[in-house]
Amino acid sequence: MPDRQASRGMLSAKEVGRNGTCGRTAQESQPMSTLPPPPAQPRNPLHGKTLEAILTELVAHYGWDGLAQRIALRCFSNEPSVGSSLKVLRKTPWAREKVESLYLFMLRDLRRTGPPREAR
Repeated sequence: MPDRQASRGMLSAKEVGRNGTCGRTAQESQPMSTLPPPPAQPRNPLHGKTLEAILTELVAHYGWDGLAQRIALRCFSNEPSVGSSLKVLRKTPWAREKVESLYLFMLRDLRRTGPPREAR
């Protein structure tokens, strides 16, 4: 019986030891050093933005008709809503990339020209 356990990689209670370290020293049984947190992305305007927030800003800026003209998706032209558009964008990677790149273009354009001014 002990030979079968050894061939399967099982250890007896004697081999495991009192602290369950399988014969390793205390230093060896410590977990690997924890990974540092991911670096902050201060220059990435998409960092921390949800797809819903991006879509809402695009709709506020361009409107549904403007989005449909810039990105050929039926969810922007036929009975558009944020919910249905989010479903399509989450399932279609190329469409999500287009929406994200249009958002980045909108941010660059706003930075370059400034926010729209009201006519007097």
